[in-house]
Amino acid sequence: MSHSALTDMPRHFHRGHIVGLPSVCSAHPLVIEAALLLGHSRNRVVLVEATCNQVNQDGGYTGLTPTAFRDFVFSIAAKVGFPLHRLILGGDHLGPNAWKQLTVDHAMDKAEAMVAAYVTAGFSKLHLDCSMACADDTAPLTDQVIADRAARLARVAERTAAHNNIAAPVYIIGTEVPVPGGATEAIDHLKITTQQSALETVAIHRAAFAHLGIDAAFDRVIGLVVQPGVEFGNENVLPYEPSNAKSLSKTLQLLPGMIFEAHSTDYQTPTALRSLVLDGFAILKVGPGLSFALREALYALDKISTDLHGLAAYLPDVMEALMLSDPQHWHSHYHGTTDQLRQQRHLSQSDRIRYYWAQPEAVAAVENLFRQFGEAIVPKAVVQHYLPDFDFSALGTQNGWTAKSVVLGAVATVLARYDAACFAVVQNR
Repeated sequence: MSHSALTDMPRHFHRGHIVGLPSVCSAHPLVIEAALLLGHSRNRVVLVEATCNQVNQDGGYTGLTPTAFRDFVFSIAAKVGFPLHRLILGGDHLGPNAWKQLTVDHAMDKAEAMVAAYVTAGFSKLHLDCSMACADDTAPLTDQVIADRAARLARVAERTAAHNNIAAPVYIIGTEVPVPGGATEAIDHLKITTQQSALETVAIHRAAFAHLGIDAAFDRVIGLVVQPGVEFGNENVLPYEPSNAKSLSKTLQLLPGMIFEAHSTDYQTPTALRSLVLDGFAILKVGPGLSFALREALYALDKISTDLHGLAAYLPDVMEALMLSDPQHWHSHYHGTTDQLRQQRHLSQSDRIRYYWAQPEAVAAVENLFRQFGEAIVPKAVVQHYLPDFDFSALGTQNGWTAKSVVLGAVATVLARYDAACFAVVQNR
């Protein structure tokens, strides 16, 4: 896997050849398959990222180590014929977050082991994020402490790459608010990263890398995570307003080797996504918005099956039972009455239901739903009725839409908006 597409992005941007890259942050096989199918049909590089909580040396909440996640994605690529040289694997928020209940020494030891495992597995884009306080820290952490810890992880990555005789990764530094996992309540405003803050983050990290003797590693820091004013809550979205981020965008004129990475771009309009790319927020992270589309399509198929075959709807009931029996993934994110909580469990934009699709009962329920349809073609008018925003051109399917292809197409409908935002090239802007 080559990461030249990433290393070329800053140079292209600063020369006026503006392109972006969607970052697919999901471990659901159908989401990944849709991303690879769309990328294959359009001859794109595809970036798939895993978070520190999702995938780590202990298995994370997916049960997958970095090597297992790599093999999992590779197997999907092989199935759809996607060439591995156009696939990039990234690690998101790599730091002590998964072990912040431990003392900093223990948590950072675990974080170092995780970074080594990511590099060994061939992940070539690492977002280093040590902004979270550990058990014996005084919160909030200073910028210097955050940078020193990030540099420590970069040193491990460099040594691991050299030891394994593989190309050293590229890095993303900085973080955003809220912390990994998304907003836990409704939001109505955000503090946009200031130019001074962005420049200070870069300068402090540069010095921290130099202090550890890994200046060459900092030369591969291609991007900075900032807050351009985009976020989403359970029911609302803060849209990107270019005028509000004008000063931040101009900061890139002082950072010739970098672009910005924007997190939580889910549910932004196509116009907003395009504006983000034009303003230098070239890497667009999206995750819950994709699994939300997947859930929406699965629930639509469940209703279609009820209408076409006279069968009782059951998938929402299966998922409700799973979420009620194990509320750890949603209880701190959702608030309200009994009815409001039920609605949020299924329809929230935060899409905490995504944590439950891999459970055996959910897998069996989805497989049963697909069996009900078999290879039958779902009438186009029916798809349009239940999924009015469905883009029938996204995957270029010519032979009709089976139940599975409806789900893939629903995810690809969202991804196609990112593709349009990222790959409509502008010369000499």
